[in-house]
Amino acid sequence: MEWKLGRGAALALFVALNLLLIASQNQANAADSTDDFEDGYVEDVPETVSGESGDEKLAYESPEIDHSKFHFADHFDDVEISRKKWVLSRAKKDDIAEEISKYDGVWNWESPQRIVWANDLGLVLKSKAKHAAISAPLRQPFDFKKDKPLVVQYEVTLQEGQECGGSYLKLLSAGKETDELTAFNDKTPYTIMFGPDKCGNDVKLHFIFRHVNPINGTITEKHCNKPKNRLEEPFKDKLPHLYQLVVRPDNSFEIRVDHKIVNEGSLLTDFKPAVNPPSEIDDPNDLKPASWDEREKIPDPAAQKPADWDEDAPPQLPDTGAVMPDGWLEDEPEMIFDPTANKPEDWDAEIDGEWEAPLVDNPACEKAVGCGKWKAPLIPNPNYKGKWRAAMIENPNYQGKWAPRKIANPDFFEDLKPFQMTPIGAVGLELWSMSSDILFDNLIITDDVDVARDFAANSFDVKRRYIDRESDSFVNKVVELAKAYPSVWGIALVAIVALVALTIYCRFGKTKSQDAASKQATAEAKKSDEPQPDDEPEPEAEEEEESDLSGGPAAGDTSKESTPLSASPKKNKKSDLDDNEETKPVDEPAQTEETTTKTRKRQVRKD
Repeated sequence: MEWKLGRGAALALFVALNLLLIASQNQANAADSTDDFEDGYVEDVPETVSGESGDEKLAYESPEIDHSKFHFADHFDDVEISRKKWVLSRAKKDDIAEEISKYDGVWNWESPQRIVWANDLGLVLKSKAKHAAISAPLRQPFDFKKDKPLVVQYEVTLQEGQECGGSYLKLLSAGKETDELTAFNDKTPYTIMFGPDKCGNDVKLHFIFRHVNPINGTITEKHCNKPKNRLEEPFKDKLPHLYQLVVRPDNSFEIRVDHKIVNEGSLLTDFKPAVNPPSEIDDPNDLKPASWDEREKIPDPAAQKPADWDEDAPPQLPDTGAVMPDGWLEDEPEMIFDPTANKPEDWDAEIDGEWEAPLVDNPACEKAVGCGKWKAPLIPNPNYKGKWRAAMIENPNYQGKWAPRKIANPDFFEDLKPFQMTPIGAVGLELWSMSSDILFDNLIITDDVDVARDFAANSFDVKRRYIDRESDSFVNKVVELAKAYPSVWGIALVAIVALVALTIYCRFGKTKSQDAASKQATAEAKKSDEPQPDDEPEPEAEEEEESDLSGGPAAGDTSKESTPLSASPKKNKKSDLDDNEETKPVDEPAQTEETTTKTRKRQVRKD
């Protein structure tokens, strides 16, 4: 029964988990379909790269780079070529101590810690708690006046996680300041800063662009509004993640993480401070008049305090009807000097002062109602009213909230094309992090979204499919899908309830049915005196008796095992000796009991 129950429970659990997985997968597919159509087109990401079945091992080849399609592209797999592109900064920061002002962080080209393919390398920031800066010039500057979108895409793997630090890019402005990249530092002008950043609970995905005032030429940083959802997983899971920024000539922008849109909007409306200042501002010379009354309500000037209003009445009074309880020891203090304490031998009265024994609870008060001077308990004062205040009424002189008058903004301008930013001449990484081994890979800058998508399909997508396949399992799928789609837990709950009900039925329902049937059969047998299974050995006993009467084995022969007597009603004719044998203690050795019983029964039968 236990074995059958185990198989049944296991089968039920397997079916329930399969139902949960199927439902979760259906919801995941539906959600993926919705995501694909959110931006008006379907992303074409092939399931396999080699063109073979999904069970075949995925192979990686460095994506081909057609330089005519990219302003910058580096997959870091060819170390010799990649090293020639990148320039290590030898600058110093101006606003910090000399010993920590150097950009002495260590960079290296190497495989990730979790090696997927030996030929897939990345640019790794090896050091932590150090300033690090490295940059590379673009093959050709990106000019925003060509009315083509800016597409920036790169991978980041936080191999040690991240608690405080950034892994963002700076797209450096073209000009004299970026001609010498060995001087790249935090003051080097940039056009756009983009990428993840975290310190403690402050999680950000930066998109900052520097806007040039068309009137006076001043530059202001414009910060994109935060995404609606916090992006915490990339800082914890230690897996590669793909970041993509698309800025279009119509001033729209789009930010994706692992191909999913996490933020989008307009350069004109979704940045702080706004690109265009207000047309009117408060007059700084306009001051509020001294007679301006902003009070909506005032105390009623006609109200008077009642004559019986006593502001000095206490809120509580001693209860005059209270009586000291019997057994209260007024003459006994609650604390007394410890009679067992002794002055320390090294006590110096001149230095330490006069010695006094420490106070302890008075033992006389332990069983008493109370000790010390008795005071009546306090009760609320019925005459207490507190401080009197006049009732509030509407202010007849209320003039509303004062505000300065508006004047035309002398610095007003209207830039309807903030997309036309300062041209980009280089890309740089200027970082400080408390985590080491930050890996950057497959960094591209282009003006074609399809080119960026194809590049990711032959690099990032292959890598993630391989990692997901290696770490994939039945249980992981259930947990991850249920976490992503909480509604699946309803299906899981139904499956678990069904499993519990089935287990209870198998464990208790069948057992009770069999017990009831067995009891019923026993009762019927007793009524009809039909032979029971215990009665089967009876013929052997009769044969043994006949053998004894006909000169069979001697009475002391114990070579044959004795057969236990049946409890059937057919054998209710027993001798006193048999009765005595049945009432013997059962803790005697089994072999001795069998032999003695057998010998005595034979002797009685012969007699």
